[in-house]
Amino acid sequence: MIAIYPGSFDPITLGHLDIITRGSRLFERVIVVISSNPNKAPLFTIEQRLEQIQKSVAHLANVEIDHFEGLTVTYARSRQAQVLLRGLRVLSDFEKELQMAHTNKTLAEDIETLFLATSTEYGFLSSSLVKEIARFGGPVDHLVPSHVATDICQCYAQNPPSVLTKTTELLSPRRTPSLGPEA
Repeated sequence: MIAIYPGSFDPITLGHLDIITRGSRLFERVIVVISSNPNKAPLFTIEQRLEQIQKSVAHLANVEIDHFEGLTVTYARSRQAQVLLRGLRVLSDFEKELQMAHTNKTLAEDIETLFLATSTEYGFLSSSLVKEIARFGGPVDHLVPSHVATDICQCYAQNPPSVLTKTTELLSPRRTPSLGPEA
């Protein structure tokens, strides 16, 4: 069985990779399909995103990468896919995705939508959040693959992730140096 995992992936996050990896265990083949979001200006070109995703999933033999403009169900039919794979983080995702699943069903009765709940550690994560953090100089190397973090930092003219403050240091309370034993 073939599954299509559509999205803008601008950029691909560890949450996306979680869904792709889990989907690759459920299906013979998973095709990650990059599409444009007409409501957002992209950070990366389609070509850059194709390269980023290819590097990210190189270890998954049954995962392909492609791009497509148009109706996802039209693309799914052209690739003989039976399933649209979607990740769900929060309740608002479910409402939007359920509406889209019903719409897709009216367009293609033979194509099912399968929802995978995002793993707990990625329930908060979105590409928009990653871009916002990076835009203000925050570290994103714990949210995206390392090569993508480097690309993002270059886009925002920041230091590479390896020299940014580690996430754990940012979350730790600041300590005042001790001036000696307390009296």
